[in-house]
Amino acid sequence: MEPDFLNAVTLPSTLDRFLTDDVTTKGEKRKLIKQTSNNPKLEELKLFLTEWINRTLKEEHIVVKSLEEDLYDGLVLHHLLGSLKLDVDKIALTEKKQRQKLSVILEAVAKCLQLEERQLKWSVESILGKDLLSTLHLLVAIAKHFEPTLALPPNVQVETITIETTSGGLKTSNAVEYITENKENIEAQTKDDAFDELFNCAPDKLDAVKKALLQFVDQHVGKLGLNVKDIESQFSDGVILLLLIGQLEGYFLNLRNFFLTPGSTMEMLHNVNLALELLAEGGLLNFPVNSEDIVNGDTKAIMRVLYCLYSKYRAKEA
Repeated sequence: MEPDFLNAVTLPSTLDRFLTDDVTTKGEKRKLIKQTSNNPKLEELKLFLTEWINRTLKEEHIVVKSLEEDLYDGLVLHHLLGSLKLDVDKIALTEKKQRQKLSVILEAVAKCLQLEERQLKWSVESILGKDLLSTLHLLVAIAKHFEPTLALPPNVQVETITIETTSGGLKTSNAVEYITENKENIEAQTKDDAFDELFNCAPDKLDAVKKALLQFVDQHVGKLGLNVKDIESQFSDGVILLLLIGQLEGYFLNLRNFFLTPGSTMEMLHNVNLALELLAEGGLLNFPVNSEDIVNGDTKAIMRVLYCLYSKYRAKEA
């Protein structure tokens, strides 16, 4: 018996999915996300992508609740790629029609992204089979191409298990796979900006910059009866940042779209991700921001985001 098979036996949900998918051909391989422990970053990405799809397709009255269950037949993907003219039926009721539709859609995506078949991390069969790993890779690729300013949660990685049928039974192997870019790699490729220089070379000026940013924020959210004194703690839940964006951009944020009094890290991440998306959509954010840094009260990350608003609206007021 293969040693890794003992490890696979402890993952009944993973094996059940594999065995019930009628994958019994010798040499057949399937790679799945291991479901052994809680993965907050994975859940954050799933929520982020679900909300992005729902906002994008809001006018078409399409609501996605599950990435695996709602995307496999190609209907949502077809609408999501509305800018591409695809010769496919709007609704495919049979599995044959769904497979044909997915084939056309995925071929168009690969051509648009200029990817060769060996570079693809998804397939018609995996999407049709409701494979979460393939679905996430596909959505991230689409989002990065069609909305390059979208602040996708970075550093999302998952433990995977590859299962292969052999003459001796099931053979498994484990690995760790990134779904979104490794933040450390991004930072290594990014030159120091003004805030890096401020923190590293002119820490004596840091308090003055903080004070200027806080005064700017206070000037606008003060109209709502709020008082802002601390950058590290008062922006970590995303509420003041959202209210500030609303005040500066002149629109009302529906209270149903965010958590006014977030009670968990996931709700705080939801708020921060929404704020970053609004900034990106408004053309104010042209660099990657890790939403977890904001939630964790990272001073440099928060100041960078605030400065995007400060630089635009101070110039208008001058």
